[in-house]
Amino acid sequence: MRVLVVTAVAAERDAVVRGASAAATGTAGAEKAPGTAEETPGTPASVVEFAVPGYVLHRPAPAGPEPLVIDVLAAGVGPAAAAAGTATALAAAALSGSPYGLAVSAGIGGGFTTPGRSAAVGSVVVSDAIVAADLGAETPAGFVPVTDLGFGTVEHRPPEALVRAVAEAAGAQRGEVLTVSTVTGSAERAAALVAARPGALVEAMEGFGVAEAAAVHGVPVLEIRAVSNPVGPRDRAAWRIGDALEALAGASAALREALRAAPAETWSTS
Repeated sequence: MRVLVVTAVAAERDAVVRGASAAATGTAGAEKAPGTAEETPGTPASVVEFAVPGYVLHRPAPAGPEPLVIDVLAAGVGPAAAAAGTATALAAAALSGSPYGLAVSAGIGGGFTTPGRSAAVGSVVVSDAIVAADLGAETPAGFVPVTDLGFGTVEHRPPEALVRAVAEAAGAQRGEVLTVSTVTGSAERAAALVAARPGALVEAMEGFGVAEAAAVHGVPVLEIRAVSNPVGPRDRAAWRIGDALEALAGASAALREALRAAPAETWSTS
């Protein structure tokens, strides 16, 4: 089983690697990755780095007699960078003859706070829908999603059974994760996003890009977010990035265990 996890920045990548490495017991039986393996100074012995064109994948040591192979890529900030990095890694793996069976967008994000439904700082959310929240057009009547203009899509839905298994393993909420290209900075904008997507729990910047690339390759997708701050007016003093990264590491350990226990059909059936 091969999984590609895509983050925006190195701090998120390192948190995922740390969590995914937690249960590792050795490297025997690891599959060969696309590109060339290198031991990198400063890299833990349980992690190997592999080059693909333009990027470096970090692979935590597999565990068990039938290892789950997880490769982690920091692709950059925003949906375009995420799509480019994901597509490159998926294509390299496919050309090597060892394609990925799942793509995961993982990182930190802002949590929506609404009466009766909110994502608290430090909590984890697993996406039951990955939504492009600002892909469309502004009109005199307000925002119109690109689908209403007759183009593309604004939503990808991960496999239901996989969402359930990972959320249960991580002790996470399930909800919509919105992808935006401009981070929300006002209460009015936060309210507008929730009004348009009442199921929204988290705002981030990469999930939809990962999902679009995965869809092109016919690979199922999932998004996991640890909440670092409330969505709304920017108050850096209220951000808890360290706490969110620790929650992301814990969720990554849970992801690994859930995937090792999940039957193959869990990955590909909605």
